[in-house]
Amino acid sequence: MTDRTMPDRARRIALLGAPIDMGASQRGTLMGPAALRTAGLATLLESLDFEVVDHGDLSVAEVQDLTDRPPEKANSYREIQRWTRVVSRRAYEIATTGALPIFLGGDHTLSMGSVNAMARHWQECGRELFVLWLDAHADYNTPETTITANMHGMSAAFLCGEPGLDGLLGDDPRASIDPDKLDLFGARSIDKLEKELMRLRRIRIVDMRQIDEFGVAVLIRRVIERVKASNGVLHVSFDVDFLDPCVAPGVGTTVPGGATYREAHLIMELLHDSGVVGSVDIVELNPFLDERGRTARTAVELIGSLFGQQIADRPTPSNAIAPGE
Repeated sequence: MTDRTMPDRARRIALLGAPIDMGASQRGTLMGPAALRTAGLATLLESLDFEVVDHGDLSVAEVQDLTDRPPEKANSYREIQRWTRVVSRRAYEIATTGALPIFLGGDHTLSMGSVNAMARHWQECGRELFVLWLDAHADYNTPETTITANMHGMSAAFLCGEPGLDGLLGDDPRASIDPDKLDLFGARSIDKLEKELMRLRRIRIVDMRQIDEFGVAVLIRRVIERVKASNGVLHVSFDVDFLDPCVAPGVGTTVPGGATYREAHLIMELLHDSGVVGSVDIVELNPFLDERGRTARTAVELIGSLFGQQIADRPTPSNAIAPGE
């Protein structure tokens, strides 16, 4: 069931692939965008009466390296620097067209560019960007705190303006969000120094114990209410390892005890009903580790719920999906 009274902006979706896999320790996420397309993402969204434009996959083949000095503990820094600049530039261009962007990854370093672009766009529109980080990990390390030096574990810290990767965008605009605008949801693996930095910044975090104790509906509504109270816009950064490995085995960083299939769908349905979602990342899908496309299909089904797919026909608010400008 779809609501044809939604504004035109809410009915247009732009897909953009970023086949990045050097930010993680295990390669293979570069095939994530292709797997999501093969699993029928565009077809599903079109069946929900969205106009979908697939902008294909980005490339950094022609991008020149910058001359800043790479941090000592930031693996593949130069490659990720190229990707971050390209993703940020293209994502910003798409945002200004009024379409709702869905960024297909790729590892979670994708968000260094996507969130930067969306924060820049909404700041120019006079609205604040909030970020919901659905992830087994906090990704709030810096080159100073990291154990592995893998940059996908630094994404959330970078988008909140933490120091250590200050040259990543070169001369391109950096539009950080306040740490108060970040909600980590579903975390169950956090490094010691990372945890101390998050405590210092007072980062909001919902771990799996809180989900078990209070349920996802109560907790996700708190996020939604905060966004609405500020007339903000929500970017959903969905790492498929947020899900329990029995639901989504196709990731390189599986952590037991994740969200169930039904919990994840409920989160997406409540986000749809809220009308605050303005952009989405889908990251860390590794088809080489998947079981016959199972994780890709699950991710597509969850995005379907985020954009209004329902099992039963029941009314939904007319402001669903995207905020007005």
